[in-house]
Amino acid sequence: MPQRVVPRAFTHALPALAAVLLLLLGGVVGARLLQPPPPLARAMSLVPADTTRFSWTDWAAVRSELGADVGAGASAEEVDDFMADAFDADLSPMSALGTSAGVMEEQLGFSPASVSWELFAQSGTGAVEVLGVDGVDLDAVADRLAELGWTEPEEADGVWVGGPDVLARVGPALTPELQHVALLADDGLVLTSDQAPYLEQVLEGLGDDGPEELVDLAEALDEPLAAAVYDGAYACENLAMAQADDDAQAEADQLVAAAGAVHPLTGYALGRLPGGDVRAVLQVEDEDDAEVDAEARARLAAGPAPGQGGDFTDRFEVEAAGSEGREVVLDLRPVEGAYVLSELTSGPVLFATC
Repeated sequence: MPQRVVPRAFTHALPALAAVLLLLLGGVVGARLLQPPPPLARAMSLVPADTTRFSWTDWAAVRSELGADVGAGASAEEVDDFMADAFDADLSPMSALGTSAGVMEEQLGFSPASVSWELFAQSGTGAVEVLGVDGVDLDAVADRLAELGWTEPEEADGVWVGGPDVLARVGPALTPELQHVALLADDGLVLTSDQAPYLEQVLEGLGDDGPEELVDLAEALDEPLAAAVYDGAYACENLAMAQADDDAQAEADQLVAAAGAVHPLTGYALGRLPGGDVRAVLQVEDEDDAEVDAEARARLAAGPAPGQGGDFTDRFEVEAAGSEGREVVLDLRPVEGAYVLSELTSGPVLFATC
């Protein structure tokens, strides 16, 4: 995404920050229209339109970023070592497969060590894991599922029904999301869920464009290695300062009043980009509100972090800030060793206040 970088001196001088916030993000809308949607947005378009929160990991890009020499057929120990490295680099917090990875590769024939990407999509009615599996032998996976106790569907692209007992026999660390499985060889996808009826529902509507506003929001992250995308209702509840104690809430009220008005979020996206930077995209209802919020939220992101402790500057610097349409975009440079993606995807997060 084209942008102007905010000099670091300005990020430490809040009175001057306003002059830097009016970034020229022009041309971005046109660029989006001319280019195909990035992988995250394409994956999000596969799932039901009522999905409210997404967790994304581009495992092929993570392996490349870490220089990891793992793949199909890796041992459980090799896979678990890779997952530990991904955790240390704050690249795995969005995955639903962290504790399952080693057993998955050895027993099922696919895992974060061998799949292309992972999208965990949740709604009020269910959750589904969508995995891009280019290069994974799904015929071999089908043979393993049958041997391990999953009930084979009548159609090749139907649901393999397992359940908690089947999963427990395979390995105690496996996530419940692997209870039921669909293998879509023609699409290069594996879908899993803890609810067979919900998985069938997802398969019936696969590719119906998903929640379009959130898909559009995700495009502002470009091609993140790992990301979270939430609708406004979820973000305003789960990132809210209400998650903090009374003293932290009182401090937050004072900081917001000093920073300027902010408006309720209609969407929130946070992504870890190649090279280490993190981008936060906060969507509000009106373009005029976004212009106002850009300055206020950037000020909040460069100050104390009530409810989390210390200051946000202990965790990152605000490298750039601005608005594009209804979206406030904050580009953050994490401090070495900080777990920014982990910390800013659960509350309280002051600069994401509603």
